[in-house]
Amino acid sequence: MAKVLRCRDLGINCPKEIRAQTEDELLKLAADHAEKDHGMPMENIPPSILAMVKAAIRSE
Repeated sequence: MAKVLRCRDLGINCPKEIRAQTEDELLKLAADHAEKDHGMPMENIPPSILAMVKAAIRSE
């Protein structure tokens, strides 16, 4: 079952929807998007935000 993450589900005004087959793959794509489009490098994301991101991942 595919996984999906929507920026708007995190309270971010961004239409991006990221899809992947696994949570690990999704988190990598999300980290790339966060750095490229939101200027937030992965190493600067606090554990509390990472937990919110993981909680927002849904199965399709």
